[in-house]
Amino acid sequence: MSAPHHPDHAGHDHGHDHDHGHAHGRHHHGHSHGHGHAHGPVDTGDWRYAVGLVVNLAFVVCEFAAGLIADSTALLADAGHNLSDVLGLAMAGGAAWLARKGGHGAAGGRRTYGFGKATVLAALANALLLIFACGAIAFEAARRFAEPAPVGSGVIMTVAALGFVINLGTALLFMKSQHDLNARGAYLHMMADAGVSLGVVLAGGLILLTGWSLVDPIVSLVIVAVILWSTWGLLKDSVNLAIDGAPGDVDLVGLEQALAGLDGVREVHDLHVWGLSTTETALTAHLVHDRADGAALLMEAQAVARRHSISHTTLQLENEALPDCPGC
Repeated sequence: MSAPHHPDHAGHDHGHDHDHGHAHGRHHHGHSHGHGHAHGPVDTGDWRYAVGLVVNLAFVVCEFAAGLIADSTALLADAGHNLSDVLGLAMAGGAAWLARKGGHGAAGGRRTYGFGKATVLAALANALLLIFACGAIAFEAARRFAEPAPVGSGVIMTVAALGFVINLGTALLFMKSQHDLNARGAYLHMMADAGVSLGVVLAGGLILLTGWSLVDPIVSLVIVAVILWSTWGLLKDSVNLAIDGAPGDVDLVGLEQALAGLDGVREVHDLHVWGLSTTETALTAHLVHDRADGAALLMEAQAVARRHSISHTTLQLENEALPDCPGC
């Protein structure tokens, strides 16, 4: 018995009910799959990554040269951090392109979920790159405390101010895509860079006013603290999705209660929720019920899943709780 199509769903729903006779009774199993975007269609493989990549790569080259000319640790640190952003944008854009070209079921072969998980790996790599950049900045700042050197404050302020404008502008391109962890990683990366550049401008101003060259490494360490603070959430969320944890925006307790509260449902077990990508979430669950209209129950359960930002559901309907591996 097939569930009727839901015209108000972003993708498509289809359900299957199977009745199997057993020596000890009758068990009713159903499988339902719903496809769609819980947050609406997202064109993640778009021009924003390419624009950010080209502009920031050009700036990195200029900033490295300026840092060498001005002999500024803060400027070189900012350039190194910007280079990690270029790599991060390249990974995020490439992962988004893979996810768009090969959504679940589109890649063929053994990758039945496509390449959506690449966006999660890119977000994780982005977070790790930020942490690595922080270590490099802190190491160089510590060296400058031991060996302070005069720096060219005018060059520092000019280049860092330009970097602030470029980083802020790039970050704003991703500001409205915070539900996508991959785009959020790019946004946090660029906002952190904007803060770094602003700090370098202030460092240049203080050096110009006081002549105290130790301001340069001090500001570098402050920058490290800011970056680590902004990166923690991204690292935690990306690691969670990488090990197939439930996305942070899914209320697991509320979801289970809503499924258990459906008419005729006596028990919910083997409930699993995980991220297919940074924008799509999947659910599998067994529903023990006593209803005759299994197809209607499937559609009601799908509606519950969609209300909890889950775009792909697989449900098994049972008249009594069945083990996952009978006879094992």
